[in-house]
Amino acid sequence: MLQKLRDKTSGWIATVILGLLMIPFLFVIDNSYLGGVGANNVAKVQAPPKWWSSAPSWWPVSLLWQHHEVSTEEFRTRFEQARMQARQEQGDAFDPREFESVENKLAVLDQLIDEQVLRLASEDVGIVISDATVRDYIANIPAFQRDGKFDVDQYRVVLAQSAPPRTPAQFEQLVRTSLQQSIIPTALAESGFATKGETERLLKLLGETRDVEIALLPEPAEDTTPVTDEQVKQWYDANTGDFRQPETVSIEYVELRGRDLPPVPAADEATLRRRYEDEKARFVAPEQRLASHILIQAGADEAAKKVAQAKAAKLAEQARQPGADFAALATANSDDPGSKAEGGDLGWVEKGVMVKAFEDALFAMQVGEVAGPVETEFGYHVLKLREVQGGQGKAFEDVREQLAAEQRQADQERAFNELSGRLVDLVYKNPTALTPAAEEVGVQVQTLGPFTRDNATGIAANPAVLRAAFSDILVQDGTVSDPIELSPNHTVMIRVTEHSPEQALPLEQARDQVIAAIRKDRAEKQSLAAADALLKKLAEGQALPALAASENLQLMPMPGLPRMAQLPSPAASRAIFAAAAPAEGKATHGKVKLEDGRYAVFAVSKVTPGNLAEIPAEQQAMLKQQLSQIDGAAAAKAYVEAMRKRFRIKTDESQL
Repeated sequence: MLQKLRDKTSGWIATVILGLLMIPFLFVIDNSYLGGVGANNVAKVQAPPKWWSSAPSWWPVSLLWQHHEVSTEEFRTRFEQARMQARQEQGDAFDPREFESVENKLAVLDQLIDEQVLRLASEDVGIVISDATVRDYIANIPAFQRDGKFDVDQYRVVLAQSAPPRTPAQFEQLVRTSLQQSIIPTALAESGFATKGETERLLKLLGETRDVEIALLPEPAEDTTPVTDEQVKQWYDANTGDFRQPETVSIEYVELRGRDLPPVPAADEATLRRRYEDEKARFVAPEQRLASHILIQAGADEAAKKVAQAKAAKLAEQARQPGADFAALATANSDDPGSKAEGGDLGWVEKGVMVKAFEDALFAMQVGEVAGPVETEFGYHVLKLREVQGGQGKAFEDVREQLAAEQRQADQERAFNELSGRLVDLVYKNPTALTPAAEEVGVQVQTLGPFTRDNATGIAANPAVLRAAFSDILVQDGTVSDPIELSPNHTVMIRVTEHSPEQALPLEQARDQVIAAIRKDRAEKQSLAAADALLKKLAEGQALPALAASENLQLMPMPGLPRMAQLPSPAASRAIFAAAAPAEGKATHGKVKLEDGRYAVFAVSKVTPGNLAEIPAEQQAMLKQQLSQIDGAAAAKAYVEAMRKRFRIKTDESQL
């Protein structure tokens, strides 16, 4: 039978039959297997199978390709992380609208794609991360440690509070994947090296000095040549983009300050006592218990659990005996690697840190008592309470002044929030008018403008206010903004009253600017021509000192000018050190435009390489290490780029 089936499925007949069978399969197969990105993904990275590295990418062979996707959830999480980082770095200058640009989204997506490329590349060469490696990596993360040692409970608490929350299994898989995709680029980065010759050549360049003479040309004389109407029009038509009127807005606004409100009356005694009772826990030091334990791990089946429970009960009985050494028992028997070597010491424990069963038992014990076995998800525990501290509170009289100050601040904030809330409610009833709402709550409407993004003053100079003033919704709809917080208990609400978009200045308004630009251009050309004339004379064999004297130019000799000096300006330093080294008995000449618009002509007469003997060995070693790191980083980047060319990458920007 099998031979008959094999015979029947060979040849062109079988090919036709298999093709027909494929047709209904096309209507039910997951789109992601056919090369599409998929409904819940923003990108898909595909690699040929390990056993057929040259496999074509056309269907149906593409079904054999390995693939990993970047889900929309992954992208949104990473983009939010990038947003938070940018907000921290930029502070008040952070613009959420600007951050939402396509460029930023594509940059984040590109990073995620690189990670999936590295993951596929690692799988392709058979890289596997062991469980022990994952455990060691996690155990060395400081956030999961307590007193320098990995703490299981701390580990679970931190994961539960992370964004997004993760279970230990999810986090371990994340670590495994991250380690897997970082093995190759890390190895490449660490493999970078710089030769001794490369390092020495760079050191000589960095330490190079040049003997230079610089002749400063005078500022060009003021151009008084008449500018014709035809010249004005020609210049304006050729440089229309230089003569634009920036976007401007005018606003009206209401500013609310907590300090401007009438002072609130002092709180009475009953209010303060009520506040004390409600918040008494603040004035009580949390109770802490110094504990030790012995952990006996239990198996999954009932028989193993009974054996573990019996062992824990026996150890508990031994620990209760007069003169028993609990620490020695823990060192000899405990299955907790974190505390075993310390005699079972857990340090000071507060409520909310340990699992519930463990905590309930510990906080019901008396000092010196031994309890157990206590069953938890980790096994059976024998507990010993060694000491108790904390739990004492302060009397009302001791904290009365503090409570009064806090109540006064709370009452002031409440008064401010009530006023602000009334204003917001009134504005929402008539969102295109600010004056009626302001009059009803008794605050003044002020005006400001017109102003541009670059010359805003007063409250408009605040980045948040400036962004709102030029936002599309306020400009186009003419509505009042939401309250903008300038500082605690200090907000402002604005409305754009006038808006003028950026536009080209008419020639009539720009005429004076055009004439000034023409005269400036003439002066620069005149100065450039003078510099070129000097260079021509220098090329004919004249020396710069003699030429400067005859032309009445200011001459600045700079012997031994170091590369890092950036004198007389960064641009001049770049030009001087970019000039070719002079031949014996000759000088190399050049020109440079200085920051004040003048030109300078220079002559390089001598180049002295850096002296390696003067550079400490530590600095030479540091530079070599930096060059090696640069080389390694370049190798890692080149590897990722090569893998991206080898793999198929598809993105769906509509999901961003």
